[in-house]
Amino acid sequence: MFKNYRQDRCYIIAEIGGNFTTWEQAKRLVDAALECGVDAVKLQTYIADTISSKLAVFDMENTGVVSQHELFQKYEIDEALHNKVFKYAEAQGLDWFSTPSHETDVDLLERCDVGAYKIGSDDAVNHPFLRNVAKTGKPIILSTGMCTLEDVRGSVDVILAEGNDHLILLHAITNYPTHPENVNLGAMQALVNEFPNLDIGYSDHTLSPVACLCAVAMGARVIERHFTYDKNADGPDHMLSADPDEMKWLVNAVRTFEVMKGSGNKRPAHSEETTRINNRKSVIIARDIKVGERLTVDDLAIKRPGYGIQPRHFEQLVGRVVLTDIKKDVVLTWAHLG
Repeated sequence: MFKNYRQDRCYIIAEIGGNFTTWEQAKRLVDAALECGVDAVKLQTYIADTISSKLAVFDMENTGVVSQHELFQKYEIDEALHNKVFKYAEAQGLDWFSTPSHETDVDLLERCDVGAYKIGSDDAVNHPFLRNVAKTGKPIILSTGMCTLEDVRGSVDVILAEGNDHLILLHAITNYPTHPENVNLGAMQALVNEFPNLDIGYSDHTLSPVACLCAVAMGARVIERHFTYDKNADGPDHMLSADPDEMKWLVNAVRTFEVMKGSGNKRPAHSEETTRINNRKSVIIARDIKVGERLTVDDLAIKRPGYGIQPRHFEQLVGRVVLTDIKKDVVLTWAHLG
């Protein structure tokens, strides 16, 4: 389960899968992610022979044209390393889970006692696989890159039909990297409208944290961002990953936004109690007035401070008799008037 998942704040995932092949690299990433304040780390679980044929190629900005099978083979991690990383992340208080790509990957993760699953956009419409994962009864985060709304409806129906309603949907764009003109954060609202009972979030592949922060401001309940110790490290995902400084900035910015968002009720802030008195304006006496005089427009001014009669009553004051002498610049109150 997502132990760090709370309804009062955005859940932030550091995607470290694909950015390590050794325990030393993985530990470095987990330690850095913890220091940044994320809620979870996520791995990728795959075997080259079950995720890709030898004919498949990548043709993306971050990879160039390369064999998918060869690239996946380079970044496979075994079950022992999965277990070691998962146990370490849990000991640090982080949630941990992974993205499987085949039924045998699910079996491996079940042996690791994984608490949840992330489904990548490549399997977003792979109904047989979705059924297999849904049958575990574990929570599922489903990325929806490359999907139409109709595609998403079909996949959601498949998962719910297995009795698994622990489902979160992430808007995503499957370009590595994703450039600003393609991000289309407004599509999150389409998911919110279509699936009002599900939490909606955003999986990011851009080159900066701006899209993630904007997504949170637009209501994302979950943010997933690739995470690295060095953007220049060897591997296709490092260039589009947040480094520790960037991730720390993002986490702090999200948490600051959540404080700034407030209750949504339009009312004076508690901190405005004093400034409401000092910085608003009242009706002020413009000249010395004697008892018994009737006020004219020229006798009145509107100035700070704001603890006297409010300006909206100005017209009601003209012609009123004063009950006492009043000096110029005195704040007028109803007690002065007959």
